Amino acid sequence: MVKISKWRLLIVSAVSLASIFFALPNVFNRDFVQERFPSWWQPVNLGLDLQGGSYLLLEVKFADLVTEQLNSMLDATRSTLRENRIRYVDLRTDGEFVKVKILNSGDVAKARDLMAKIDRANLLVESKGSEIFLSYTSQALTKMRNSAVDQSVEIVRKRIDELGTREPSIHRQGTDRIQVQLPGVTNPERIKQLLGKTAKMSFYLVDETTTPYDAQRGKLSPSSFLAAGEDGYANQYVLQRNVVVGGEHLTDAQVSYDAGSPVVSFKFDSFGAKRFGSATRENVGKRLAIYLDGKVISAPVINSPIVGGSGIITGNFTSETARDLALMLRAGALPAPLEVIEERTVGPDLGADSIEAGKIACVISMLVVLAFMLIAYGLFGLFANIALLFNVIMQVGLLSMLGATLTLPGIAGIVLTIGMSVDANILVYERMREEVALGRSPLNVIEAGFKNAFSAIVDSNLTSLFCAMVLFFLGTGPVKGFGVTFAIGILTTMFTAIFMTKIIMLLWVKYRKPKHITI
Repeated sequence: MVKISKWRLLIVSAVSLASIFFALPNVFNRDFVQERFPSWWQPVNLGLDLQGGSYLLLEVKFADLVTEQLNSMLDATRSTLRENRIRYVDLRTDGEFVKVKILNSGDVAKARDLMAKIDRANLLVESKGSEIFLSYTSQALTKMRNSAVDQSVEIVRKRIDELGTREPSIHRQGTDRIQVQLPGVTNPERIKQLLGKTAKMSFYLVDETTTPYDAQRGKLSPSSFLAAGEDGYANQYVLQRNVVVGGEHLTDAQVSYDAGSPVVSFKFDSFGAKRFGSATRENVGKRLAIYLDGKVISAPVINSPIVGGSGIITGNFTSETARDLALMLRAGALPAPLEVIEERTVGPDLGADSIEAGKIACVISMLVVLAFMLIAYGLFGLFANIALLFNVIMQVGLLSMLGATLTLPGIAGIVLTIGMSVDANILVYERMREEVALGRSPLNVIEAGFKNAFSAIVDSNLTSLFCAMVLFFLGTGPVKGFGVTFAIGILTTMFTAIFMTKIIMLLWVKYRKPKHITI
């Protein structure tokens, strides 16, 4: 009597139906499905090489970040030495370090100790005579670089997502580069403009005691700095160095209109609102400069305290530039500027040709495999072919359910697993032939065939799965896409070969009750 595990039958049936359900969106028109149905029931995402679009390779300008950090270190050094009444000259940044000369040789050791306390964990302090050099350790620079690149990846993703770009692929590449793939985007100029701005915004009080003309002649207090206006150095401002509040405390930014002109309204978090309210309350009648990416975009007079934690940014905005600024402020400031070092555009016609070629390759490979299994194993070849068809459906269903992106190498992975998927069936059938030669009953032949081939099937597929995992975790771009589809194909192959094919055979034996098996 044939006994079929109800749980095994239920699992195989449920997985098969779920695979058909999630693979079904790929049968219909992509635009129709994407517009009408929820995000969890969508066709497979198509990569840049299949859909067409733009490819950008960005480089994080880490040297600019180091320079900015050194300038902050220089300000901290100046404050520390002044607070402790240590006389000095020639305080400046020079390449990768801050340099200062102590006038009194007896203060050198004390100055070294004080400067080391600025950031003891990350700074290296050296002296040569009366000169002291302050620099970052190699470990600190590595940590700073990794943090900057990881943060840049997240901010780039936020900015692109805000634009509504479908299925972008954004990944870190190497030590300081970011790969951006934008399927369907054939003109990336606006995106390049958005990614080319760091969007670092701060609020400074204008130094009313010094004019820009005096600052240009060198009459500038150490507690102030000269800043360019939005139209460059034709219009300049002298700003106090102390930041009233930084852009990191912004929680929202939106486009609004003031007297018919587009402006950007903003809102601070609780800490920023408190700082902003205190500063405006104490400086009514003075000007507050809005400093964005090294330029003052406006410097309005504080007419009354602003205590609600919100305000507006005015300037020579158009609707689009105001919208872009609000978008960048919401996404956050980049830790360092980004530079586009490579750009490619793939036309949709080339993508359509790739899809068509991939379809032809899949169909031909499947037909060849189906024909071989029928010729070599007859009825049992048909059982293997049914499992193979469900294998492909399961792969497509899993890719759709996981929201994975299918690329041309990914199609190659599917084609490869079509050929590999029947290997397990062949191992089982050859074991079954041995049992048939010994004159065993049909049920014993099936059970022994699967039992004897099981270890070989698992071992061979596990080694392939390890290779796929290496490709996925260590590869990038097309290599990673191949690794994803290859890994999914291996898992579905093991399921269909070990579970589904056996269920089909047992059902056949149960209802047809054959006296003997011929393979």
